[in-house]
Amino acid sequence: MAECMLENDEIAIVVNTHGAELKSLVRKDTGTEYMWKADPQYWGRTAPVLFPFVGSVNQKEFRTKGQTYTMGQHGFARDMEFEPDVHTDKEMWFVLKASEETLKKYPYEFVLKIGYRIEKSSVEVIWQVENPSDEELPFSIGGHPAFNCPIAEGKKQTDYKLKFDTQKALISTRLEDGLASEVKDTYELSDGYLPVTEELFDKDALIIEGQGIHSAALCDETGRAYLTVTMDAPLFGIWSPTGKQAPFICIEPWYGRCDKVGFAGELKEREWGNLLAPGAVWQAGFTVSV
Repeated sequence: MAECMLENDEIAIVVNTHGAELKSLVRKDTGTEYMWKADPQYWGRTAPVLFPFVGSVNQKEFRTKGQTYTMGQHGFARDMEFEPDVHTDKEMWFVLKASEETLKKYPYEFVLKIGYRIEKSSVEVIWQVENPSDEELPFSIGGHPAFNCPIAEGKKQTDYKLKFDTQKALISTRLEDGLASEVKDTYELSDGYLPVTEELFDKDALIIEGQGIHSAALCDETGRAYLTVTMDAPLFGIWSPTGKQAPFICIEPWYGRCDKVGFAGELKEREWGNLLAPGAVWQAGFTVSV
């Protein structure tokens, strides 16, 4: 594995070839680090890419092509070595291709490209999925970036707020043993703000589906946003480990989701999944601004 750096006058980022994972995002004028340091005491990752699954599959199994396969949470790309590809003064790309190893557990040819593009004080994360085969490619993909919260010394997480580009209450799908249940939880907002309370993550991640929200920000006690994630994803998660008072919060844009409780359908029938035609290319992503 290797670390690759990209910088401009305002920010510097570091990406590890293992998982093509964003490990650092620093503002140069203040020296502030925005990415979680992957301390395993709380959570040993920083910003894994979730592919070709987001979340868990029921009973750790999925069905496709007349066979049943075993799959852990969030797929396998986050634990694989990517090849560095393009590297210019504004962007860098990393590539993972299907192999004998991946085909044993996910029987599809694919090319996954992860790009990072910087502009002023923002980094755009780009996912590109290519289908080189002559059959449809079913997949899910998502981000799991963890951002420092609190960001200032002497503060605690409960001093902070989340801010969304909506005035409506958030309706969250409750997880049951890592799967989506029929239970919904409602989180009222005040002028778009949701306070970060000690109990906010007691029921695991907040999963917000199909509400047309395109911006989620971490804000200090005054309501000033110090980091904003913008996205076009149809759903997203907000997470910090339950009961650990971990000093970070994840804002996770997703194009896919865990199975529903009791789901026994085929891979291509998973909710929020994607089907890519033979020879086609799919691209999406999100932007982090500091």
